[in-house]
Amino acid sequence: MTKLRVAGFGVAAVAALSLTACSSSDTASSGSSSSSMAPSSSMAAPSPSAAASDGVTTNADVFGPACSQLPQGSAPGSLDSMGPQPVASAASTNPLLTKLVAAVKATNLVDTLNSQQAITVFAPADPAFAALGDAKFTELAGKPAELAPILQYHVVGKRYDAKGLEAAGSLESLNTAGGPLKIEGSGENMTVNGAKVLCGNIPTKNATVFVIDKVLTPGTNK
Repeated sequence: MTKLRVAGFGVAAVAALSLTACSSSDTASSGSSSSSMAPSSSMAAPSPSAAASDGVTTNADVFGPACSQLPQGSAPGSLDSMGPQPVASAASTNPLLTKLVAAVKATNLVDTLNSQQAITVFAPADPAFAALGDAKFTELAGKPAELAPILQYHVVGKRYDAKGLEAAGSLESLNTAGGPLKIEGSGENMTVNGAKVLCGNIPTKNATVFVIDKVLTPGTNK
Protein backbone atom coordinates (compact mmCIF):
# COMPACT_ATOMS: atom_id res chain seq x y z
CA MET A 1 0.00 0.00 0.00
CA THR A 2 1.67 3.13 -1.19
CA LYS A 3 -0.63 5.72 0.26
CA LEU A 4 -0.73 4.93 3.93
CA ARG A 5 -1.16 8.19 5.81
CA VAL A 6 -1.62 6.87 9.31
CA ALA A 7 0.95 8.30 11.70
CA GLY A 8 3.22 5.70 13.14
CA PHE A 9 1.99 2.96 10.81
CA GLY A 10 3.14 3.87 7.33
CA VAL A 11 6.68 2.54 7.53
CA ALA A 12 5.74 -0.49 9.61
CA ALA A 13 2.90 -1.52 7.33
CA VAL A 14 4.93 -1.16 4.18
CA ALA A 15 7.82 -3.06 5.71
CA ALA A 16 5.71 -5.88 7.08
CA LEU A 17 3.30 -6.18 4.21
CA SER A 18 5.88 -5.92 1.46
CA LEU A 19 6.78 -9.48 2.44
CA THR A 20 10.46 -8.96 1.72
CA ALA A 21 11.11 -11.51 4.45
CA CYS A 22 8.71 -13.95 2.85
CA SER A 23 9.90 -14.58 -0.69
CA SER A 24 7.31 -15.33 -3.29
CA SER A 25 9.61 -18.12 -4.42
CA ASP A 26 7.93 -20.24 -1.77
CA THR A 27 4.95 -20.26 -4.07
CA ALA A 28 6.30 -20.32 -7.56
CA SER A 29 3.04 -21.40 -9.14
CA SER A 30 0.78 -18.96 -7.33
CA GLY A 31 0.86 -16.38 -10.10
CA SER A 32 3.06 -13.37 -10.73
CA SER A 33 0.64 -10.52 -11.00
CA SER A 34 -1.66 -8.82 -8.57
CA SER A 35 -4.30 -11.08 -7.48
CA SER A 36 -7.85 -12.21 -7.40
CA MET A 37 -10.04 -14.40 -5.33
CA ALA A 38 -10.27 -17.35 -7.60
CA PRO A 39 -13.54 -19.17 -8.20
CA SER A 40 -14.60 -22.03 -6.02
CA SER A 41 -18.10 -23.28 -5.68
CA SER A 42 -17.78 -26.81 -4.34
CA MET A 43 -18.64 -27.34 -0.70
CA ALA A 44 -16.84 -30.68 -0.51
CA ALA A 45 -14.16 -31.53 2.00
CA PRO A 46 -10.58 -30.85 0.92
CA SER A 47 -9.51 -33.12 -1.90
CA PRO A 48 -6.39 -35.23 -1.61
CA SER A 49 -5.26 -33.66 -4.87
CA ALA A 50 -4.96 -30.20 -3.33
CA ALA A 51 -1.62 -28.67 -4.18
CA ALA A 52 -0.15 -28.71 -0.71
CA SER A 53 3.28 -27.73 -1.97
CA ASP A 54 2.27 -24.28 -3.14
CA GLY A 55 -0.96 -23.69 -1.23
CA VAL A 56 -2.98 -23.15 -4.39
CA THR A 57 -6.46 -24.65 -4.22
CA THR A 58 -9.31 -25.31 -6.63
CA ASN A 59 -13.09 -25.26 -6.45
CA ALA A 60 -13.12 -28.88 -5.32
CA ASP A 61 -11.00 -28.09 -2.27
CA VAL A 62 -13.39 -25.56 -0.66
CA PHE A 63 -15.00 -26.79 2.56
CA GLY A 64 -16.89 -25.62 5.60
CA PRO A 65 -20.45 -24.91 6.78
CA ALA A 66 -20.46 -21.22 5.86
CA CYS A 67 -19.52 -21.74 2.21
CA SER A 68 -23.16 -22.39 1.39
CA GLN A 69 -24.03 -18.88 2.61
CA LEU A 70 -22.23 -17.32 -0.32
CA PRO A 71 -24.20 -16.27 -3.40
CA GLN A 72 -24.29 -18.95 -6.06
CA GLY A 73 -23.34 -18.98 -9.71
CA SER A 74 -21.80 -15.78 -11.00
CA ALA A 75 -23.67 -13.42 -8.66
CA PRO A 76 -21.55 -10.75 -6.93
CA GLY A 77 -19.89 -12.27 -3.90
CA SER A 78 -20.08 -15.80 -5.24
CA LEU A 79 -16.93 -17.86 -5.34
CA ASP A 80 -16.96 -17.80 -9.13
CA SER A 81 -17.41 -14.05 -9.43
CA MET A 82 -14.61 -13.30 -6.97
CA GLY A 83 -12.14 -15.22 -9.12
CA PRO A 84 -10.95 -12.46 -11.43
CA GLN A 85 -10.55 -9.93 -8.63
CA PRO A 86 -7.64 -9.11 -6.30
CA VAL A 87 -8.18 -10.57 -2.84
CA ALA A 88 -9.22 -7.40 -1.02
CA SER A 89 -11.46 -6.34 -3.89
CA ALA A 90 -13.02 -9.78 -4.04
CA ALA A 91 -13.64 -9.73 -0.30
CA SER A 92 -15.52 -6.46 -0.72
CA THR A 93 -18.29 -8.38 -2.51
CA ASN A 94 -18.33 -11.27 -0.03
CA PRO A 95 -21.43 -11.05 2.21
CA LEU A 96 -19.60 -12.81 5.05
CA LEU A 97 -16.85 -10.22 5.26
CA THR A 98 -18.40 -6.73 5.26
CA LYS A 99 -16.88 -5.78 8.63
CA LEU A 100 -13.44 -7.03 7.64
CA VAL A 101 -13.60 -5.05 4.42
CA ALA A 102 -14.53 -1.93 6.38
CA ALA A 103 -11.54 -2.51 8.66
CA VAL A 104 -9.17 -3.04 5.72
CA LYS A 105 -10.39 0.17 4.11
CA ALA A 106 -10.02 2.08 7.39
CA THR A 107 -6.35 1.14 7.50
CA ASN A 108 -5.71 1.74 3.80
CA LEU A 109 -4.59 -1.87 3.32
CA VAL A 110 -6.62 -2.60 0.19
CA ASP A 111 -3.87 -1.88 -2.34
CA THR A 112 -1.25 -3.68 -0.29
CA LEU A 113 -3.27 -6.89 0.02
CA ASN A 114 -4.26 -6.76 -3.63
CA SER A 115 -0.64 -6.48 -4.76
CA GLN A 116 0.79 -9.50 -2.93
CA GLN A 117 1.60 -12.63 -4.90
CA ALA A 118 1.29 -15.46 -2.40
CA ILE A 119 -0.35 -15.07 1.00
CA THR A 120 -2.77 -16.81 3.34
CA VAL A 121 -5.61 -14.75 4.79
CA PHE A 122 -7.62 -15.69 7.88
CA ALA A 123 -10.75 -13.61 7.40
CA PRO A 124 -13.06 -13.10 10.40
CA ALA A 125 -16.72 -13.34 9.41
CA ASP A 126 -19.07 -10.52 10.35
CA PRO A 127 -20.33 -12.24 13.54
CA ALA A 128 -16.72 -12.34 14.77
CA PHE A 129 -16.52 -8.55 14.63
CA ALA A 130 -20.04 -8.27 16.03
CA ALA A 131 -18.81 -10.14 19.10
CA LEU A 132 -16.47 -7.23 19.78
CA GLY A 133 -19.45 -4.90 19.97
CA ASP A 134 -20.28 -1.99 17.67
CA ALA A 135 -18.68 0.52 20.02
CA LYS A 136 -15.35 -1.32 20.04
CA PHE A 137 -15.37 -1.82 16.30
CA THR A 138 -16.11 1.86 15.70
CA GLU A 139 -13.34 2.79 18.11
CA LEU A 140 -10.81 0.61 16.31
CA ALA A 141 -11.92 1.82 12.89
CA GLY A 142 -11.22 5.33 14.12
CA LYS A 143 -7.71 4.37 15.23
CA PRO A 144 -6.05 2.81 12.16
CA ALA A 145 -2.65 2.66 13.86
CA GLU A 146 -4.13 0.30 16.47
CA LEU A 147 -6.29 -1.65 14.04
CA ALA A 148 -3.59 -2.30 11.44
CA PRO A 149 -1.45 -4.65 13.60
CA ILE A 150 -4.57 -6.68 14.36
CA LEU A 151 -5.30 -7.08 10.66
CA GLN A 152 -1.67 -7.93 9.94
CA TYR A 153 -1.99 -10.76 12.46
CA HIS A 154 -4.55 -12.36 10.13
CA VAL A 155 -2.19 -12.53 7.14
CA VAL A 156 0.65 -15.00 6.57
CA GLY A 157 3.35 -14.18 4.05
CA LYS A 158 3.22 -17.59 2.39
CA ARG A 159 0.38 -19.39 0.70
CA TYR A 160 -1.05 -22.46 2.43
CA ASP A 161 -3.96 -24.76 1.77
CA ALA A 162 -5.64 -26.63 4.64
CA LYS A 163 -3.29 -29.58 4.39
CA GLY A 164 -0.32 -27.24 4.42
CA LEU A 165 -1.63 -25.49 7.51
CA GLU A 166 -2.15 -28.81 9.25
CA ALA A 167 1.39 -29.88 8.40
CA ALA A 168 2.90 -26.58 9.50
CA GLY A 169 1.16 -26.55 12.88
CA SER A 170 2.44 -23.08 13.73
CA LEU A 171 2.76 -20.02 11.50
CA GLU A 172 4.23 -16.55 11.73
CA SER A 173 1.92 -13.74 10.67
CA LEU A 174 2.93 -10.40 9.20
CA ASN A 175 2.60 -9.06 12.75
CA THR A 176 5.59 -11.00 14.03
CA ALA A 177 5.35 -9.32 17.43
CA GLY A 178 1.89 -10.82 17.88
CA GLY A 179 3.23 -14.33 18.37
CA PRO A 180 2.61 -17.51 16.38
CA LEU A 181 -0.64 -18.68 14.88
CA LYS A 182 -1.36 -22.19 16.17
CA ILE A 183 -3.15 -24.57 13.82
CA GLU A 184 -5.02 -27.49 15.36
CA GLY A 185 -7.33 -30.15 13.95
CA SER A 186 -8.10 -30.72 10.27
CA GLY A 187 -10.86 -30.19 7.75
CA GLU A 188 -14.02 -28.76 9.29
CA ASN A 189 -12.49 -29.30 12.73
CA MET A 190 -9.52 -27.05 12.01
CA THR A 191 -8.90 -24.08 14.28
CA VAL A 192 -6.52 -21.11 14.14
CA ASN A 193 -5.66 -19.93 17.65
CA GLY A 194 -8.95 -21.51 18.66
CA ALA A 195 -10.99 -19.84 15.91
CA LYS A 196 -12.99 -22.31 13.83
CA VAL A 197 -12.69 -22.40 10.07
CA LEU A 198 -16.12 -21.61 8.62
CA CYS A 199 -15.20 -21.72 4.95
CA GLY A 200 -11.69 -22.77 4.01
CA ASN A 201 -9.42 -23.28 1.02
CA ILE A 202 -11.07 -20.43 -0.88
CA PRO A 203 -8.80 -20.05 -3.89
CA THR A 204 -7.61 -16.72 -5.24
CA LYS A 205 -4.86 -15.80 -7.65
CA ASN A 206 -2.67 -14.42 -4.87
CA ALA A 207 -4.13 -15.82 -1.66
CA THR A 208 -5.82 -18.81 -0.13
CA VAL A 209 -8.54 -17.56 2.21
CA PHE A 210 -10.00 -19.12 5.35
CA VAL A 211 -13.11 -17.50 6.81
CA ILE A 212 -12.99 -17.90 10.61
CA ASP A 213 -15.41 -17.31 13.47
CA LYS A 214 -13.25 -15.08 15.70
CA VAL A 215 -11.05 -12.02 15.46
CA LEU A 216 -7.51 -13.15 16.25
CA THR A 217 -5.86 -11.13 19.00
CA PRO A 218 -2.10 -10.55 18.80
CA GLY A 219 -0.16 -11.63 21.85
CA THR A 220 -2.63 -14.23 23.10
CA ASN A 221 -0.81 -17.29 21.81
CA LYS A 222 2.83 -16.54 22.58
